[in-house]
Amino acid sequence: MTNAQIILNNSIALMKEGILKGSGIMTKDENGNVFELPETIHTFATWKALGYIVKKGQKCKARFQIWKYAGSKNEETEEETGRLFLKESYFFTKEQVEAI
Repeated sequence: MTNAQIILNNSIALMKEGILKGSGIMTKDENGNVFELPETIHTFATWKALGYIVKKGQKCKARFQIWKYAGSKNEETEEETGRLFLKESYFFTKEQVEAI
C-alpha cells in the first residue's frame, strides 16, 4: 500500500469518527458508491515544502504510520542501497497552518 492510500484510508476513517471534516468533494469508489472525500492533511515537512508553517501551539489531528525511505551510498562502489520502513507520522489540517 502506498503512502497516498494509507493517508486516504486513515483520513476517511477519521472523518467517520468526526475528527476530520469533509472537503465537499464527492467521488465514487470501485463499487460505484458515492462518498465525500475528507479534508486534506499533511505532515509538518510536507506543509513546509508547500510554503506553510504549522501555527504555534497546534496539536496534530492524526497520527499513524506511513512508509519512509532511508538510503545510503557505498563509497567504494558508488552503489546506492536503501530500505523502506514504517514510521509514525503526525498530520495537520489546512486550518492549523499559515503561509510562510
